[in-house]
Amino acid sequence: MSNPIGLAVFASDALSSTAYATQEILVVLASAVAVSGIGVFRISIPIAVAITAILTVLIISYRQTIKAYDGASCGAYVVSRDNLGVLPSQIAGAALLVDYVLTVAVSISSGVDQVASAIPVLRGREVLVALAAILIMTVINLRGVKESGRIFAAPTYFFVGMTFLTLTVGLFKLLTGQLTPVENVHMVAQTAEPLSLFLILYAFSSGCTALTGIEAISDGVQNFKEPRSRNAALTISAMGLLLGALFMGITLLANQVQALPSEEETIISQIARAVFGSGALYGLQIAATTIILIMAANTAYADFPRIAAFVASDSFLPRQLAIRGSRLVYSGGIVTLAVAAGILITVFNARTTSLIPLYAIGVFMCFTLSQLGMVRRWLEVAKLQPGESLKMGQSVATYDPHWRRNLVINGAGAVVSFAVMVIFAVTKFTHGAWITLLVIPVMVFVFHRVHVHYRNVARILSLSKERVKPRPHPVKTIVLVDDVHRGTVRVVDFAKSLGNPWTPLHVDYNDRKTHIVQQKWRERIGEGELVILPSPYRRLVEPIVEYVKRELEADPNIFVHVIMGQLVMDTPWARMLHSNNSLGIMSALQAMDRVIVTDVPYQLHAEDVELYPENEPNDYKRAQQHEAQQPTPEQQTIRAAMG
Repeated sequence: MSNPIGLAVFASDALSSTAYATQEILVVLASAVAVSGIGVFRISIPIAVAITAILTVLIISYRQTIKAYDGASCGAYVVSRDNLGVLPSQIAGAALLVDYVLTVAVSISSGVDQVASAIPVLRGREVLVALAAILIMTVINLRGVKESGRIFAAPTYFFVGMTFLTLTVGLFKLLTGQLTPVENVHMVAQTAEPLSLFLILYAFSSGCTALTGIEAISDGVQNFKEPRSRNAALTISAMGLLLGALFMGITLLANQVQALPSEEETIISQIARAVFGSGALYGLQIAATTIILIMAANTAYADFPRIAAFVASDSFLPRQLAIRGSRLVYSGGIVTLAVAAGILITVFNARTTSLIPLYAIGVFMCFTLSQLGMVRRWLEVAKLQPGESLKMGQSVATYDPHWRRNLVINGAGAVVSFAVMVIFAVTKFTHGAWITLLVIPVMVFVFHRVHVHYRNVARILSLSKERVKPRPHPVKTIVLVDDVHRGTVRVVDFAKSLGNPWTPLHVDYNDRKTHIVQQKWRERIGEGELVILPSPYRRLVEPIVEYVKRELEADPNIFVHVIMGQLVMDTPWARMLHSNNSLGIMSALQAMDRVIVTDVPYQLHAEDVELYPENEPNDYKRAQQHEAQQPTPEQQTIRAAMG
């Protein structure tokens, strides 16, 4: 991808967070309004300055991480794996996956909230609108990264352009005395409490959601054009400048128009209304914000599948997640992300304020691990001589004369991000952060169990410590017969073509049908003795399994080959009209040692019906008519008793 497309794909999450970060700061500070007055909201300005300073440190840190990895992916998972070991990389992977799910849930919920501010009729229907947005995002991303990047580029730049226009016009009106405070806003109801250091830190942690998503570019370096590291570094710098300018501008202007945190109207909506009134430009700002918030989920759609693929490639998640689809995207990861985000939105009723406490703690955990990994890398580089290199995990570290400067930068990034993570954990623990702190260890445990499974499978299958000589085994072929028709003939033809002795087998779970099947077998197949397995409880699978077990016990060297037929219809609705017992039978038999199951399909096409003669009344119908003329067992008993 080019740099402009890369910025749209990987920076939309970070840029869109400016739409709700200031609001989350004000929501927390609103608790102190009853005690300290409306002026307490001005504390949001120094908080925003502190967050912007942290942004600067992290951007500089990630720039040099990108350059150190020279065009390879260098997100928290990769850096932790290469420099800190397996457990830290698992923690980073779990934190990133949780965060990307929350990114989709928070961005789309906030986008729907923006729409509801302008269209009140949507209040109460936020969950349905959010789920529809997730569905649209999923379909778009399944088409491929390059195509989705082109689709999302216009909304990203439209939001940036409109927001800068709003800030510029607002600044002009402020300087000329035309900017008036926003009116008719009902502040969100909050429990009154005094302004304290804890409350300020809580507001600071809420505002730090503006920093979510800045790692995305480091995870997707390999998607940029050559030279990848240079283009990715330029893009992350541009993202940092835009993010800092938008966040500070919105916070400053929100204070100037005296915007209030409200459940009925967002801060962005209040700023746009104060600057433009209720005209077309107001509508464009709301539309741009809504679209970018919904599209911001695209960052998660771009990175969640990639992180899941990294973890799966290391055998800590199902390996299917590491397989690319026909559009060169990790389809399994995309669908998994959509389902998880949809569940979160449904559980939390698409309320951004309810989701925020769960958000971002995983991000700063990843920031900390990534920066610590780079600190250790520079300490190892310090031991090298010019021209030397060192293998670290799956990457190679080379001598760098500027390692001291790099060590200081990444060390500062580690300290700052760790401090913010602790503030998050303390201030938001009772508000929902405990859920994230619980989920991450659980996911690490799941990673471990998946890895143990793959390791055990590899150990069982390995032939590295023994020499084997393949040898032939006798084969007993069993042909399962449910009915006698053209499909049955194909199954029998296949069994005879293998050249092994074969036995036809029918389960007697219906006396009337069994009698007819025996008669049709003698008349129309006339080969092999049809074995009838009794099934007094009308079970199908168990008698077959017991019969196969007896065959295996009779000869410990034998292979039992079970062949069954399956009718294959050419339309989904036609397939629904036919029971398919082969899956249950196959599942039970494949769990047995020395048993091979073959499913022989017989394709049926509706348009071919004219090629075959009209059927006579079927055998079962005739059997029913014959039985109707015969006395039932109860009638026979009564007649015998009556003499």
